[in-house]
Amino acid sequence: MRTREVRVGKVVFGGGRPAAFIGGPCVIESEALLRRVGLAIRKACAALKVGFVLKASYDKANRTSVKSYRGPGMEEGLSILAKVGKELGVPTVTDVHEPQHAAIAARYVDMLQVPAFLCRQTDLLVACGRTGKAVNVKKGQFLSPWDMRHAVEKIRSTGNMNVLLTERGASFGYGNLVVDMRSFEIMRAFGAPIIHDATHCVQLPGGNGATTGGQREFVRPLARAAAAVGVDGVFFEAHPNPEKAFSDGPNSLKLSDVPDFLREVRAFDALSKESL
Repeated sequence: MRTREVRVGKVVFGGGRPAAFIGGPCVIESEALLRRVGLAIRKACAALKVGFVLKASYDKANRTSVKSYRGPGMEEGLSILAKVGKELGVPTVTDVHEPQHAAIAARYVDMLQVPAFLCRQTDLLVACGRTGKAVNVKKGQFLSPWDMRHAVEKIRSTGNMNVLLTERGASFGYGNLVVDMRSFEIMRAFGAPIIHDATHCVQLPGGNGATTGGQREFVRPLARAAAAVGVDGVFFEAHPNPEKAFSDGPNSLKLSDVPDFLREVRAFDALSKESL
C-alpha cells in the first residue's frame, strides 16, 4: 500500500518514491557545527540522489536531568537553523513543545516535529496543523501503532493533510526500547508517509544515570530492516564526535559513517520499492 505524498520544500516523502532522509545533530550546539553536519549529510545524499531535510532542536525540553544542556533557545536557535538551511539549499525541521510555539517556528522551518512524549497533546497537534506546514509526529514509546490514527486525525481536522508518522521504538521493560516492524505496516494504513527513527530507537532511556544511553551498533542493522519493510523515510542524528555531543551522543552516528549508512539504507530501500 502506497502512502500519500507529502512535500517538505523540494523533498517528497511517500507515494512509493525512494526513501528520503531527515538528519542532523540532536541539538544546536553552534552554528558552525550545524553547518558542518548539514553540509556532510547534504553531500552524501546528493551523491545518492535522495532527498534530505536538515533537523536540529533549538530546545531539548525532555532531557533526563535539569542540569543537561537544552539548546540555544527559540529565537537564536530558529535563526541559526533557518540560516544554515538557506545556505545549504535544503529544507529544515525542528521540534515544538508548546502550542504557542508552532506558529513561531513555522516562520523559520519547512516542517514541524511533535516529540514522542507529546504525540497525544491535542492542542499542540492542532496548533501545528493550523500552520499549514508538514507535521512529523513521533509515535510515543507508550503507544500502540494503531493508536496513532488519532494523532493523524487531530492534525487533519485543521484541513492540513501533510502528516508524517515516525516509529522510534516502544518501551520494553525499564530503560530499553524495541522496534516492532509490524508498526510500519499498521501505520501505513492511515495514509501518512512512515519514517523510521534510526538513532532514537536504540536509546537506553536513563541508561547513564543522569543521561540517556544508547546502542549505536544497532543503528545500521535496524535501519536496513526498516528499509526492507518499505518505509518512506529515515530519520537519524549524527555528530563529528558523538562521545562529546551535548545530547544523544551514545545513539548518534559518527558523521564519518553517514555515507556508508546512507548507501546501505538506499540499497535495501530500492529492493523494497521494486517489490511494491
